[in-house]
Amino acid sequence: MRNKCRTVLDEAYFNDPAHRIRWQKTLKFLQGSSPAALRLSSGLDLGERTPFIALLEQHFGCPFENTTVDLDSEPLAGSFGVVTAFEVLEHLYNPLHALLEVRRLLAGEDARLFVSMPLWKPSYLASPDHFHEMTRGEAFSLFGRAGFAVLRSAEFRIRQPLFYLMGVKPLLRAWYEKVQIYELAVR
Repeated sequence: MRNKCRTVLDEAYFNDPAHRIRWQKTLKFLQGSSPAALRLSSGLDLGERTPFIALLEQHFGCPFENTTVDLDSEPLAGSFGVVTAFEVLEHLYNPLHALLEVRRLLAGEDARLFVSMPLWKPSYLASPDHFHEMTRGEAFSLFGRAGFAVLRSAEFRIRQPLFYLMGVKPLLRAWYEKVQIYELAVR
């Protein structure tokens, strides 16, 4: 049975202009990170491989693996200097489990976890594919419980400005719809 909270990654997903904008803005956030100057041997991206992973590999100068296990319940393996979880945690029933597993895999005091997820929206705007949408406070609480410190954070929109003028619901999205992104280190 298909989990309704898991997004299907297909051509329509990859060609959605909102994802392209999100990838551009995510890369801009990463350019301000401390591990960007390090030579890392490997990275891990939680979830399925997307075209964005090639940009991560180029940015960090190392190959990235992708997870193939159930992030809600199964263990992760390996040792990584950088782990990314872009638009993943909101799809998990148990994001704390995934974060605790990632913390175990991070190697070295300069190792980093980068996370992005949608900022909480009222239920009438929330995605049916999301099990969790968190406020900033809830995200900080989750990260702290998992043993991470937030080093940097930012928010951005993922739609072209004209999108928000196409009706009442898009106009409400202009107020509520943002991506929150974080650079985390193990405490």
